[in-house]
Amino acid sequence: METIVQMLARELDQSAQHVQNVVDLLDEGNTIPFIARYRKELHGSMDDTTLRTLEERLQYLRSLEKRREEVRSAIEAQGKLTEALSAAIASAVTLAEVEDLYRPYKPKRRTRATVARERGLEPLAELLFAQGPDCPDPLAAAAAYVDPEKGVETLADALQGASDIIAETISDDAAIRKSLRELVLKRGQLVSKAATEEDTVYRLYYDFAQSIPRLQGHQILAINRGEREGALKAVVVTDRDQALPLLRRAVVRPGTRAMEFMKAVAEDAYDRLLYPSLEREVRNTLTDQASEGAIHNFALNLRPLLMQPPVKGRVTMGLDPGYRMGCKVAVVDATGKVLDTTVVYPTHGERKKAECIAVLADLIRRHGVACIAIGNGTASRETEQMTVELLRQVGGGVSYMIVSEAGASVYSASPLAAEEFPEYDVNLRSAVSIARRLQDPLAELVKIDPKAIGVGQYQHDMPGKRLDEALGNVVEDCVNSVGVDVNTASPSLLQRVAGLTAATAKNLVKYREENGPFTARKQILKVPKLGPKAFEQCAGFLRVPESGAVLDNTAVHPESYQAAGKLLERTGHTMEDVAGRRLGDLEAQIRALGAEELAAACGVGVPTLLDVARELQKPGRDPRDELPPPILRTDVLEIKDLQPGMVLTGTVRNVIDFGVFVDIGVHQDGLVHISQISEKFLKHPSEALAVGDVVKVKVLEVDEKKKRISLSIKQAT
Repeated sequence: METIVQMLARELDQSAQHVQNVVDLLDEGNTIPFIARYRKELHGSMDDTTLRTLEERLQYLRSLEKRREEVRSAIEAQGKLTEALSAAIASAVTLAEVEDLYRPYKPKRRTRATVARERGLEPLAELLFAQGPDCPDPLAAAAAYVDPEKGVETLADALQGASDIIAETISDDAAIRKSLRELVLKRGQLVSKAATEEDTVYRLYYDFAQSIPRLQGHQILAINRGEREGALKAVVVTDRDQALPLLRRAVVRPGTRAMEFMKAVAEDAYDRLLYPSLEREVRNTLTDQASEGAIHNFALNLRPLLMQPPVKGRVTMGLDPGYRMGCKVAVVDATGKVLDTTVVYPTHGERKKAECIAVLADLIRRHGVACIAIGNGTASRETEQMTVELLRQVGGGVSYMIVSEAGASVYSASPLAAEEFPEYDVNLRSAVSIARRLQDPLAELVKIDPKAIGVGQYQHDMPGKRLDEALGNVVEDCVNSVGVDVNTASPSLLQRVAGLTAATAKNLVKYREENGPFTARKQILKVPKLGPKAFEQCAGFLRVPESGAVLDNTAVHPESYQAAGKLLERTGHTMEDVAGRRLGDLEAQIRALGAEELAAACGVGVPTLLDVARELQKPGRDPRDELPPPILRTDVLEIKDLQPGMVLTGTVRNVIDFGVFVDIGVHQDGLVHISQISEKFLKHPSEALAVGDVVKVKVLEVDEKKKRISLSIKQAT
């Protein structure tokens, strides 16, 4: 029988040895980022996505094995475990199959079949169900079981009781359930109708029918939500005339005296027990699949959002727009430290607007502001127009960008923000967050619950634990791929580093505050509760710019420092060459000397040697710097300025099942339908685009009244 490791190797198309190594590493308490980056020789250079998939499947298969044992033990305790049943349980490949096999033996609530058994009708049911050659006519067989004392008053009562027992037996049959389930999934339809006469956002589904194989995840989730809100009523519909012959072939023997009786029982089992149960199962399966798809899509959007290129080294002004409460302003220096705050009122008439421009112009000149980040919420358009006038007055050198403020209010009202900015009120904290989002999106967004960031769809309908786990994995992978400055990172950022927890992250910050900046990686071992195992996991992801050792500010793990020294020695370089970036193409030099021989001489594998070489060539590199920079604007465009045929540059803000939303600088994002993304057929927009991508788009249609903009990418090229 195939082992879990063999199954994983087959599913992931990896060698069994590499899979076994990953399983061992996970069981030893190693984190996915550490395994992905620093144990490449052991797993054959699988990427973090493959490793996450392996980890999830490993957990599922182990849960499946555990459930198999529980079911086997429960049936054995009843004295009903046969060799055939034990083999069927052992070969079940999903939890649903295991539960189907356990169903006949599972303790049940009191049913019609239970009552019939109590009345002594089980032998009659078994006789009729067997449909043997000596089986009498059902009425004749039932005569022996009429017993008023047991509640069986008539022949009809006896046959009804036998029918109830047989119907439940049929309903509990694993093979029958499996074949009918497959039929429903293949041939069934999800049909929804209006449950209200009101016009709602669910009107698309007031008269909707789609075959189950062609259903889209967003349709399933929309119908589910519409049902919960009382706007829709939905059912799974399957052709009964296709299902019943399948069921009859399984339970009715032609030519026997009990044939007509069994046909009627099969229909009763289907209508009363099987189909209602299977409909619930199928709806749950569809919801689970749609939820997994939505979670995957959310994670897919979150990664590029977190990995947006930072606008480094610039003093930045954050504007949190508003009407009644005014526009909150925060100026932060190049490191994110708050320099100044104020509140202005650009929407309170021309005089107040002029005052606002004067105040902000003074702040720009006084602090040397180079960028302005404007939140995209209420009053954003008016604030953007004011900003353009402001930039004209200050005369060049300053640009602005509309920044998503999703989750900013959640953060600003959180205990974390109160701890970070006790001297500022909630509104000003939000302005600081908006400014920092432009400077370093990753460092700022990790402070916010990923669900509040606003990429994806139906996130509030997802299983909370599963969504948190998936998004947490994305955040962890992003943080560790970029690396973290141990002397400036917040506890929120540090706790996402492999091997660190919320407690050890706080201890690290406290140690830094009490003892001054870290000047060497090995100092991290002095942090309370941060032991050798945690250090092994986190060390390579923590950068120490203040260290005199150049390797402490790279992704080279301390365990590979000796190998890095030998590599430099063999290629005729020194650490001074690394600091001065005078190595040239080190990878080419490695290939010329023979990668395998050189790796062996350095005591590491080839993948690790090449990783070390890349870090030595660009010490302290940020992978986000290699991405296209964000679009910074100096002028405003309004929806009324748009005309069909215009070609503009925009940034992808959200990727969903049916298209992408693109920010073209008019406050209202435009929709590029999936059919307008590429000449090639796309199953999903994520095959071509990701959040943060800079694209050229052609305006197809503008509905100013409904604030809808239709765009095309394929027609813009």
